[in-house]
Amino acid sequence: MTQFPLPDFDLDAFVRATLAEDLGAGGDITSMAVIPADARFGGVMDSRDAIIVAGLPIAEAFFRALDPAMEIGNLVEEGAEVAAGSDLMHLSGNARAMLTAERSALNTVQHLSGIATMTRQYVDALAGTGATLLDTRKTIPGLRVLEKYATRMGGATNHRMGLWDAAMIKDNHVAVAGSVEEAVRRAVAAGIGSIIVEVDRVAQVEPALAAGATHLLLDNMTLDELRECVAIVGGKVPTEASGGVRLDTIGAIGATGVTYVSVGRLTQSAPAADIGLDFALA
Repeated sequence: MTQFPLPDFDLDAFVRATLAEDLGAGGDITSMAVIPADARFGGVMDSRDAIIVAGLPIAEAFFRALDPAMEIGNLVEEGAEVAAGSDLMHLSGNARAMLTAERSALNTVQHLSGIATMTRQYVDALAGTGATLLDTRKTIPGLRVLEKYATRMGGATNHRMGLWDAAMIKDNHVAVAGSVEEAVRRAVAAGIGSIIVEVDRVAQVEPALAAGATHLLLDNMTLDELRECVAIVGGKVPTEASGGVRLDTIGAIGATGVTYVSVGRLTQSAPAADIGLDFALA
C-alpha cells in the first residue's frame, strides 16, 4: 500500500469511521443482493476535469480495507496536474468490495482534488508578487488535516493548524482585553512565542508592534492601506493580508509587499472535482 504519513491523522480510523457511516447496521444491501460474493471487477478511476490530484492514497486505503488483496496501481503522483479525461488509478479485485468502497473513495478524492485545484489557481495568480499563499482554519470539522494537506498539494503553505500552535489575537479578544496593546501584553506575559495580531486600522500597527506582536494580519484593508502598513512595519515582522481575497484581486494584494495572503475559500468553498470510477469485468 502507498505510504501516507500525516502528523496527527489516523488514516485507519478515518477509513473505518467513513465506511461505518455508509454501511450502517445493514451493510451494502445492493451489492450483497446483486453481486455474487466471489465476483471480480476491474476498474479505472478517472477525472472528467482538469485537476491537481490529491487523495489517491486515501482512496487506496478504502478499497484495501474491504479487499486487502485488491490490485491497485496509482497512475499519477499526488500534486500532479492532469488534463480532463486522465486515468488516475487502476483497480482489480473483489467486485462487492470495490462497489462498497467506491463512494467513500471518490468523495475523498473529489473533495481534496477540488481544494488542490482551486489552491493552484490562487498560487498561479499570486506568482511573481513575492507573497506566499496561506490557508486558514475555515475547514470542515474533522477534516482539517486532510484539507490542509490538499492545499499543500496545490502549492499553498499551511497557516495555523489549530488554536494551539500560535496565538491569534482578533477583534473580539481585543474587545475583552480592552486594547490591542493589553491583549498582546497578556500573550507575551503568558510566554507565547508566536503572537499573530489582527489589525483592521493602520493606527493599530505601531501599538501592536510595540507590545510584542510577531506577525500582523491586515484585515480587509484597501491596497493603499496595505502598502502603508507594510511601510510602517518595515520588515520587522511578517505581514499577512486577509479578508475578501478573490482570484481576480489576489495579484494586486500580493504586489503591495505583504509577506503572505491568506484565503479561507480554499477549504471553505472549493467545488468538488468531477472524478468517476468505471467498471469492467476483470
